[in-house]
Amino acid sequence: MFLRPKPSLLRHGALPGSASAVPMAAVPAWLRRAAPEAQSLAGNGVGLNALEDVALVSGAAIGALDAVVRRQERWAGAWRQRLALSAAAITAKQAGRIENEAALRDAVLLTRPGDNVGPAGRLLLAWRRLAARPAAELLTEKNLAAVLEEFGHAPDDAVLSDLADDVRQLGAGIGMVGMLTGAFIATERHDFGRAFGCWLADALQAQRLGWAHAMPLLGAEAALGMGSGRPRRITAALAATGIEAGSDLAKNLLAAQVRSALRAIDLFVEFERRADRLLAVAPKLRAKAADAVVERLLSDDAIVASQKIAGMSDRGLRRLFDRLVELGAIRELSGRPTFRIYGL
Repeated sequence: MFLRPKPSLLRHGALPGSASAVPMAAVPAWLRRAAPEAQSLAGNGVGLNALEDVALVSGAAIGALDAVVRRQERWAGAWRQRLALSAAAITAKQAGRIENEAALRDAVLLTRPGDNVGPAGRLLLAWRRLAARPAAELLTEKNLAAVLEEFGHAPDDAVLSDLADDVRQLGAGIGMVGMLTGAFIATERHDFGRAFGCWLADALQAQRLGWAHAMPLLGAEAALGMGSGRPRRITAALAATGIEAGSDLAKNLLAAQVRSALRAIDLFVEFERRADRLLAVAPKLRAKAADAVVERLLSDDAIVASQKIAGMSDRGLRRLFDRLVELGAIRELSGRPTFRIYGL
């Protein structure tokens, strides 16, 4: 049976059986204006007042993002995976690598399952893991070990156990700002690098907010640093209020949250338009297994023209992609005549 757009879904974003339909939360104009002011305060503001001002803007931005995350759109998987690609590209650049988004996508999609995707490809796998796995599973010791390996680290059991203990402390009763800042303190203490700090902060935030899946946000923040000073034990660093008033790391982290949340919302709006178009043309598709192809396009950043899909031949899949491009429902993302890649 072909996927058919339902007006109520496209207008409100509610899944069948959901309790209520939540209209899209627009970003208030004041929040757009406040974003650069938050960055200015993060760089130049002094004292508790500056921290509180940045925290106010950050809370509003995350609240706006929370409203669209909870819509649980059918195409949310593609949205998260596109954010993961952006985070991986920044991570690769900061690691001194030359791979851009297109090269990272090629490294993963054009490699056979089980083959080595290379160091850059593993960075993308780390961020894809964050976006794809249920948030409740992200911070287990097994998953932490896997993602650290993807980021190029090989901690022994003692270090991994110590990190897991830090994570448990961060997730148990510490305030939101202290929790996120603590993720970077823990990362710095174990010398795991900025990229893993961003990944860990995103995972902790998703669990704290009760999101089904984490949003790759901070990884795409090229300006976000690790702060200065000696690494400290989490229990000492996050005593009392959970964060030292006026901390440069805290202010920079909050300002980065503002930018990343607004960027994610803007991408959400763009993906909503593209997904609506794909769902609108779905009833016109006559190819066998077309519904499975549409579902894959809605759930991932991109798929290759040679993707194995049950009930669909290679030739049939290529013809279907050509038809969808002709209808303006998807785009060819590689720009190549061969080894083509398609997505929203």
